[in-house]
Amino acid sequence: MIDYHLHLWPHSESSVWFDLDQIAGYCEEAQRHGVHELALTEHLHRFRDVLGVVGPFWQKFGHEPTSTVMANYFDWHARNSLEQYVSLAQRAKDEGLPVKVGLEVDYFEGEMDKVSDLLAQYPFDVLIGSVHWLGTWQFDDIDNEVHMREWSLRDVDQCWVDYARAIEELAASNAVDVLAHPDLIKVAGHFAGDLASLWDRMADSAQRADLSVECSSAGWVKPVGEQYPAEGLLDRFVERGLTFTTASDAHRNERVGERASDLAALLEARGVHQLASYSARQRTLVDLRSS
Repeated sequence: MIDYHLHLWPHSESSVWFDLDQIAGYCEEAQRHGVHELALTEHLHRFRDVLGVVGPFWQKFGHEPTSTVMANYFDWHARNSLEQYVSLAQRAKDEGLPVKVGLEVDYFEGEMDKVSDLLAQYPFDVLIGSVHWLGTWQFDDIDNEVHMREWSLRDVDQCWVDYARAIEELAASNAVDVLAHPDLIKVAGHFAGDLASLWDRMADSAQRADLSVECSSAGWVKPVGEQYPAEGLLDRFVERGLTFTTASDAHRNERVGERASDLAALLEARGVHQLASYSARQRTLVDLRSS
């Protein structure tokens, strides 16, 4: 098994990243769950570098009630050095820990070409792509009252359509290798009336871009209580012959490799017995369950 979605958090008031001990702890916990390859994939939005290329994008949506919340969010998070992060991940890899140098690439509407140019400067093994906001609305921030209130003010069907369009743009950008938690929009438990056509759109966009798709246990601990992707969407990815990575989307040590065996069973039930492994952004296939 592999886990291609692990975050490293810096100390809250500085840009000093945790040391190798944290990464070694991740690897040790992963081994307990039969996971033998990890990708460190901190969010791009945690780095001040991204604002250097996309700027204060929330100003384009100045009349949205969530714009101020988004501005404050980036003021808090975008304070770290991408160079320091990559250097630490590379050092862990060079010292023999079973890790890949990766990044979770956040979607910025109309800006993905600039993001891709930025990331090309670094020796990444794998880039996973995710959509966490539409405009300035962080639809998955279930702890924020302003963002969650929007679910009662917006048309849910349109929210899903907008999300599918964002997935299509992200996939077509060639900025990423893996589509992370591809139906994250379901996180708060709101579903479109015509999921089938939207699932088809997302699956088709991943197929056109030849992306791998993440099968993640993180959804099981969210309000919706379902893995990413939903079984109907997972079936569509399989039907299109896509490759998969597995993930726990872990933000702390005890979540690394969580329910890895359950993810393996989901894939095996659909005839999937290999996973995508990446080095220098080149994909190879490895056994789903390695000894």
